Amino acid sequence: MPAERPPDLRRPTLPSETTPPPGDRPAEAQDALPIRLHMDDSDSPSDVVDALFLGRFATGEQPYSRSSSIDRLKTGASLLPPAAKVLRSARDDDRSALLAEGEGWTLLVSRWNRGADVTVTALSDELAEKVLGQSVDGAEDEPEPQPENVPMGFWYVSPRRGPHRTTRQISAGTWEETRANYTAPVAEAMDRLMKVTPDDIAGRLLLLHGPPGTGKTSALRTLARAWRDWCQVDCVLDPERLFNDVGYLMDIAIGEDDGSAKGRWRLLLLEDCDELIRGEAKHTAGQALSRLLNLTDGLLGQGRNVLVGVTTNEDLERLHPAVVRPGRCLARIEVGSLTRAESVNWLGREEGIGRDGASLAELYALRRGTGPASVPSQPSDADAGLYL
Repeated sequence: MPAERPPDLRRPTLPSETTPPPGDRPAEAQDALPIRLHMDDSDSPSDVVDALFLGRFATGEQPYSRSSSIDRLKTGASLLPPAAKVLRSARDDDRSALLAEGEGWTLLVSRWNRGADVTVTALSDELAEKVLGQSVDGAEDEPEPQPENVPMGFWYVSPRRGPHRTTRQISAGTWEETRANYTAPVAEAMDRLMKVTPDDIAGRLLLLHGPPGTGKTSALRTLARAWRDWCQVDCVLDPERLFNDVGYLMDIAIGEDDGSAKGRWRLLLLEDCDELIRGEAKHTAGQALSRLLNLTDGLLGQGRNVLVGVTTNEDLERLHPAVVRPGRCLARIEVGSLTRAESVNWLGREEGIGRDGASLAELYALRRGTGPASVPSQPSDADAGLYL
């Protein structure tokens, strides 16, 4: 008995049409795998397209299949080979499905976000490979440049193990890639800092101060990449405890070698240490400030290649004079918002940018479409954490 004609993909078919009674089915290998499709109101049009695509492969009319995934699809790429005839097209909130056919082949294109899956069934494997190649040729976009990973240590006091250091890979772009995130005076000061070598070190304290959301932590990540050949960067997660626990301070001052060559410098990062270095710190923090200064240029720091990087939201006028005295700081940089002209150049448009410009956090919010955004002013004792 002649083989049954496969279902026409251009019209819907009922389950009874795709699954004939046992006595009427041809004795073919594909009959060992009967297909029954049951649909209800929970199925979307895209689900129907997916189901229809399987018909010719399931019946054996097109027994060969090839597929490919594209993570970053070029804008405007159709993914349709020459002479393709579209049979079905469906679009949902988060994906779309397109069914097309040609001479001896059927194509399913499923799109999502920036990517797509392309699957072809055909009369032969060679034809399936050819049609798939025609569909995806030149459709993949160039990958976005990814920030390079830089090893960074993280110190904290573990309840069970005491002072402990763990290492993680953090992403960090080059200074050339991130320089436009900073207003001109800050960028010029950072230009000099990024080029520092061990021979240039005159002070042991690196101080970045300014409002939250201006990019202080981002600058430190970039610095970790720029200095990685000669400096190991460690972030202290509990700085308020560090200078009140002599044992913890000594463990960090002595350091924990990460396998690098002897004589390698270390940069200890202390985030948001407002209470520690503001003007009244001597009265409120006890010996903590004295120990910080001792680590940078006192007896504790002698013979140890240790730099200390501190970020704070405080104004310079509120910082303790001993912290900012000449000769103590390797660099003292006030990180502020971009001017209006710089902000417009960064964003590419004027909408949402105030008369006085915008901070880096505000600009990223505007780029994401969640602006106009403003970083609320925080009291001087607020903990902003690792915020930009």
